[in-house]
Amino acid sequence: MFCHKVSEEIQLKLLELRDAEKIFALTDASRSYLREWLPWVDATRTPDDSKAFIQSTLQQFAANNGFQAGILYKEEFAGMVGFHDINWANKSASIGYWLGEGFQGKGIMTSACRAMVHIAIQEYGLNRMEIRAAVDNRKSRAIPERLGFTEEGTCRQAEWLYDHYVDHVVYGLLKEDWCHS
Repeated sequence: MFCHKVSEEIQLKLLELRDAEKIFALTDASRSYLREWLPWVDATRTPDDSKAFIQSTLQQFAANNGFQAGILYKEEFAGMVGFHDINWANKSASIGYWLGEGFQGKGIMTSACRAMVHIAIQEYGLNRMEIRAAVDNRKSRAIPERLGFTEEGTCRQAEWLYDHYVDHVVYGLLKEDWCHS
């Protein structure tokens, strides 16, 4: 079982099927908040939908293609962070994340993403990390900005969000930037 202590209050843990109820409950409790920026929220209707997601993340982990971790804050499920597919040929990956509404403003996600960058560079030997966020999603964009990622550009109409497209800002961080920060 993968478990990574980030701080006294925060830890990351590999998702397990038994986490489906907790993930669904947090998603459901934060539904309107999460829906503003995440296109998968409406498709998550039952704990079984969360269970199917966990099964796909366990396959991702087994295929050595990164992982998705639950974020525990004071032992309570607070959100998720993970690598999208790892590009081993180019030694790069992107990070995705979400946090339940009640856990905002505590530095949880910044700490979790910092830990993910460390894992990517030190344990996986990756050279480049990327984070993308909708242009108007200031809370999500603040994470890579705090961690020293470089704003590299904007992808126009990068994501269909329910009834409209949103542009994404692309942030990148190289191993040499992280090791010198």
